Amino acid sequence: MEMTDEQGYVISTERNGICEIEFAHPASNSLPGYLLKALAETIEAASLNLDIKVIVLRSGGDRAFCAGASFDELVSIQNLEGGKVFFSGFARVINAMRMAPQLIVGRVQGKSVGGGVGLACAVDICYATEHASVKLSELAVGIGPFVVGPAVERKIGLSAMSSLAIDAASWYSAEWAREKGMYAQIFPDVETLDAAVAAIAHTLSQSNPDAMKELKQIFWKDCDHWDTLLADRAAISGELVLSDFTRNAIATFKSGSR
Repeated sequence: MEMTDEQGYVISTERNGICEIEFAHPASNSLPGYLLKALAETIEAASLNLDIKVIVLRSGGDRAFCAGASFDELVSIQNLEGGKVFFSGFARVINAMRMAPQLIVGRVQGKSVGGGVGLACAVDICYATEHASVKLSELAVGIGPFVVGPAVERKIGLSAMSSLAIDAASWYSAEWAREKGMYAQIFPDVETLDAAVAAIAHTLSQSNPDAMKELKQIFWKDCDHWDTLLADRAAISGELVLSDFTRNAIATFKSGSR
């Protein structure tokens, strides 16, 4: 899928059994529908490549990891089907990560909001910088973290996920996220983060792929129903985003800071 930098991009590079998948968008690496589709397709393609032993998921730039859903696209949704299709984009990405036989390493250099938190929780191991605070802002704009919620709950537990979902206006620090299990380690800067990601990716690229596949199936035990679950959750978000409350809340949110 050809895209300009103004539209954002998803690129994949492979070397020595390591596939790096990078996404980016000028609006703090937010994810409109076409980028979600491209990201899911890229992960799905990598999962089928027997030469790829490990996947690294990262975003471009040095400040935000991912700002979640594109507000411009949210306010353009006109009907329930359109809403469900958009939120199903996040579902497809999460399910692609879940079903890939390779272990996925997350590299989180900055803040994550909403769907970005879901991505950070859906990787198999995640490294971040001290600046990688998190926020589930969905309730603040009249919806909720319905699609990403299962991935977040699976990683950090119901209690911590509930705190994020209910306190939708607050940022939670990278240290908090590490304590809850979202991040395996946090680092003072991008340079040390990248060194750690490169080291674990190299180690995994030399490990037994069959053993890693079996481990991943254990990690994701009892998640086989997520195709249906996340589709149902997408329908909930798709309906809520059409309400006057949500449209007004998004307009107000857009006029401020994310």
